[in-house]
Amino acid sequence: METVKTHVVHGGTLRYLKHDSAATGTPMTLSVFVPAGEGPFPVLIWLSGLTCTEDNFTTKAGAYKAAAEHGVIIVAPDTSPRGESVADDAAYDLGQGAGFYVDATQAPWAPHFRMETYVTDELIALIDAEFPTTKTRSIFGHSMGGHGALTLALRHPDLFKSVSAFAPISSPTHCPWGEKAFSAYLGEDRAEWAKHDAALLIEGGAAAGRFDDILVDQGEADSFLVDQLKPELLVAAAKAAGQRLTLRMQAGYDHSYFFMASFVDDHVAFHATRLKA
Repeated sequence: METVKTHVVHGGTLRYLKHDSAATGTPMTLSVFVPAGEGPFPVLIWLSGLTCTEDNFTTKAGAYKAAAEHGVIIVAPDTSPRGESVADDAAYDLGQGAGFYVDATQAPWAPHFRMETYVTDELIALIDAEFPTTKTRSIFGHSMGGHGALTLALRHPDLFKSVSAFAPISSPTHCPWGEKAFSAYLGEDRAEWAKHDAALLIEGGAAAGRFDDILVDQGEADSFLVDQLKPELLVAAAKAAGQRLTLRMQAGYDHSYFFMASFVDDHVAFHATRLKA
């Protein structure tokens, strides 16, 4: 990996990195915070939402003080492949910046949009090879990235000790963002969509015996709450499956990074406890 720039923050080191990805067939960018000391440290992977890059969480979430205190590496990858040769769409919710953390099977997306493989295979292996990790990790994210964190943890539970989300797209098969992205990336077979729907995965028992709790924070003033996010579907699925899920509805908070900055310390602590158990 090529180091693009480095900063010292809260006694640790933040690196912006770039590498050629075998999964996407493109260059990929990410940021990695490593606490002070020799380690090894557990890893917390953050997945961002629509239109974001590796920089949004890095500059806006304010997570590194808590990460330094708990001794946790935080990795924040970009949200999709990018480049002139990569398929795109004029809309903000499809194409570059909108990878949805799935492996696309449909043209023109299939050659490069392989974000599930990128995160669960290539990125994890790279971080473990290049940084002083304990080879244990957890995952969290926001909105589209909350969907990604939940579904990747549920689909690959052996890879992650815990999972949490801010304002996740809880059931992509039941909202406009998900229906648009899944029809483009995965085709019209809704059975394939269901394999990447957190609510349906939980209801089907994917979390059983894997996660002692799933933490979800949702702002009550979020403009996307009713039409796109639908956290009540997660609650219903967890109840049906007997899975513990803590949904915290936060009065007055919207969909922005001001919301995440207000509660990110809780999420880092939630994961640190489980990563070090």
